[in-house]
Amino acid sequence: MNLKNWTYVGLLLVTFMMVGCGQQQELITFDASAHAAEEPEPSVICRLFLQDRDTRKLRWADVLQGNPPSLGEMQDVDDFPVLDAERQNLVQMDSSQGTLLVGVRDDAGGEFQSGWLLLATGVEEEAHGDHGHWSFDNKPRIIARKLDDQQGNPAHLYLYRDVYYLANDRNNGYTRVDPSVVDGEGEVNVSQGFHAGGGHHITLAVAENTTGYGTWIDGGGPNQGRVDVTRIQPEGNEEISYSLALPTGVIHGATTAADKVFFAPADGICWVAADLDPMAEHADTEIHHIALGENPETKKPLRTGAFATHRDYVCFVYGEEDYAMLGLLNAKETSPQLVSVPLPMQPGNGPTVPAIVKAADGRRLVFVFHNHSADVEGDEFLSIVQLDPNQDLGFSDAQLLKTIPVGHSAVEGHYGHHQITFDHAGQYAFWTNPGDSTISIMSLKDLGVLATVPVGGKPTKLIALGEEDHGH
Repeated sequence: MNLKNWTYVGLLLVTFMMVGCGQQQELITFDASAHAAEEPEPSVICRLFLQDRDTRKLRWADVLQGNPPSLGEMQDVDDFPVLDAERQNLVQMDSSQGTLLVGVRDDAGGEFQSGWLLLATGVEEEAHGDHGHWSFDNKPRIIARKLDDQQGNPAHLYLYRDVYYLANDRNNGYTRVDPSVVDGEGEVNVSQGFHAGGGHHITLAVAENTTGYGTWIDGGGPNQGRVDVTRIQPEGNEEISYSLALPTGVIHGATTAADKVFFAPADGICWVAADLDPMAEHADTEIHHIALGENPETKKPLRTGAFATHRDYVCFVYGEEDYAMLGLLNAKETSPQLVSVPLPMQPGNGPTVPAIVKAADGRRLVFVFHNHSADVEGDEFLSIVQLDPNQDLGFSDAQLLKTIPVGHSAVEGHYGHHQITFDHAGQYAFWTNPGDSTISIMSLKDLGVLATVPVGGKPTKLIALGEEDHGH
């Protein structure tokens, strides 16, 4: 017998003697399972808020770290009002300073019930110099609301300098909602003020939290091409300083960048110098026009809709099918020049409003879904553009990186489209596939889809808040 076997026999004898020879001695056992290290809870990457088109509810779930990442329990926001699924819709939403505001629209021009709800998201950031730590300990809850027959049926919501501006279309104006509120128990008083400006289906630019530019949608008549310029005041302001008249009407987009204000009328893009002290005598402001070309078949001038901004650039899409483009304007230039990136698409498809993110690796990426009307069938796609391949902060070298297939939409007019959002660290992208009742998760590092997760219902608009906390 070798040494190893003799050692084993010796251990058995010692054990027998300890148990059998001492009546007072108890056999001590070791339960390995009781002392095994507990599995740590997976850390939270971010919190998702999504609208369910089927139920008209706002839902939320935490995204959990893993390989691949997963979704925690999908929950309805507590005490969210029961909306009439036949007559009301959730419209645009945005987030600021730990809050989220969502608009509500009805089918009766605001005379049934429209307005807005403001939530405390339960997502908090603790700043630590050049970085921050995020917590997701609290559940979201409603802290303020305004739903009645006096809110003018909002459609568009804007965020400028961390302050919300909600268009009250039928009231020919917009409400400034300041989310700088103390998050106490129950509902809180929120600073809000109505401003006159714009009409019928309002888009809005607010320059330096000082001057509002509210647009009119009219394609003819006395309000064609009209833009109302109003001094912004926290308590509201029903006096319009003056109005501009763009060369064409049907204005459906406005934004501001680098001391300029941009508009999206029926023909191309118009811009003006931002007026930070608006007075009646400034009504002769010079209006500049940027042509986007014409449709080669109809010969009509091309136009865009909503804008997105990144640094000093204004980003937008125009054209469709083989002629779809991502457009870029450097607002810092004295006379901004159009930069275009082709986004070829299948018949019946056109581009959606661009979504922009600076990824964790420093790349600046633009995501554009291929959109279509409800009667167009076929595969659906997402195009990804890199804005600054040489990283000189100029986007003239922007180029299409790839186009990938995505799940199905469920288009009903303005509703049922894909929408994309990003965690604050630029690690992940999340988008909805309304026709499949799923959310897809993409790594922004390699632009590969990590998972597609069923969530039920018809998920449409969504927002991600926070980022994974990697420790102190």
